Amino acid sequence: QVQLVESGGGLVQPGGSLRLSCLASGFTFSTSPLDWYRQAPGKERELIATITSFGDEKNIKPSVEGRFTVSRDNAKNTIYLQMNNLKPEDTATYYCRRYSAWGRGTQVTVSS
Repeated sequence: QVQLVESGGGLVQPGGSLRLSCLASGFTFSTSPLDWYRQAPGKERELIATITSFGDEKNIKPSVEGRFTVSRDNAKNTIYLQMNNLKPEDTATYYCRRYSAWGRGTQVTVSS
């Protein structure tokens, strides 16, 4: 059974940083690409970035490129989303996804 558990969200001031984690289980992690999505209130869920099984970033959302970085640690079955220079418009619930499986999300609020 695939399980994805996000963590690391919180309240941060504009310009601040957060690192989100997604701990995965129930599949062969090292060979699987995974995605980060987010959903702001009243908006559709949107793709932020994909990390390939080789650790390459793909499908980076233009509005976060240069500020957000995706990485993975296969020894820990975890992917990360490093978010720098956060803006109020980054406020959302952040999810990781593997094909049809989703985590429950972690809330990120950017506010002064």
